[in-house]
Amino acid sequence: MTTIGSVSFELPVVQAGMGGGLSQHQLAAAVSGAGGLGTVGMTGAGHFESEIRKARELTSGPIAANLMLPLTRRRHWEIASAADLVVTFWGRPRRRTARTWLHQCGSIEEAVAAHRAGADGVIVQGVEAGGHVRGTESALALLDSAMSALPAGYPVLSAGGLATREDVRERLEAGATAVVLGTRFLMTEESRAHTAYKQRLLEARETVLTELFGLGWPAPHRVIWNEVTEHWLKSDPRGPSWARVVNRLTAPVAARTPEQLQAKLLRRQSVALPLLSPQVVTVGMPSRLLDVTPLYAGQSVARIHDIRPAGELTRELAGAA
Repeated sequence: MTTIGSVSFELPVVQAGMGGGLSQHQLAAAVSGAGGLGTVGMTGAGHFESEIRKARELTSGPIAANLMLPLTRRRHWEIASAADLVVTFWGRPRRRTARTWLHQCGSIEEAVAAHRAGADGVIVQGVEAGGHVRGTESALALLDSAMSALPAGYPVLSAGGLATREDVRERLEAGATAVVLGTRFLMTEESRAHTAYKQRLLEARETVLTELFGLGWPAPHRVIWNEVTEHWLKSDPRGPSWARVVNRLTAPVAARTPEQLQAKLLRRQSVALPLLSPQVVTVGMPSRLLDVTPLYAGQSVARIHDIRPAGELTRELAGAA
């Protein structure tokens, strides 16, 4: 049994809270129902609330809610309180919830700051991870440093570069309280990633860490290659310098753009103009957008060759299948 704060779950496997509609109630409930900890990814407030409620209706297991701090509003905090556990990411750790709280970190300094701020545990993310990447060193190295820097018995979860049961065992033997997987759960039947997105992940063998898709949130992110990355990342994997400057300058406004307007702007993204948002292509969206949007994936994508039911995968990763 894995216990973090007041939350307990049978298997030491946590599904990452992939935002933008990728991890919703179907995925979170399947993972929690199998004995792991499923997470509802952050979306607009109304949809976020509905997804947490639907996840609760499908399972009696604990449910986590993920909050991306640069995009979080007061209403998101209120909604997240309906979950059993709140995970925060990308910002100064500060307790703002009475629920069990985990903060995802990319450095020892950030992990220590989260502990001092009252976090019930930390997720340490290695540079191998997909999506938005806080870490700058390997997941195993960061885990080892965190175990040394934080008090004995303090919950430290490891994220980045995980795909198999053997990967999970290695992290647990290295001292991790549990493991957090994103890409592996993105490639499940319950993930809301567009079907063609999942197919591209199955075929992918390489990723790139870039800042190309930074409109509204200028942060490093790991993706697989598509038409727009091949066009704009020839000389610098971060993306054109002028586009990165524009992303930084417009972030305070772009992050607060109404969802309907964001959807309209998304459909106008093109290979010709590298002003690209972090929004992903989910079920029901036009497949043509796959070449002008981020196809988030961690380095582990090269070792994943199937799309699986999330519950079955959770048990297998934990060695319980």
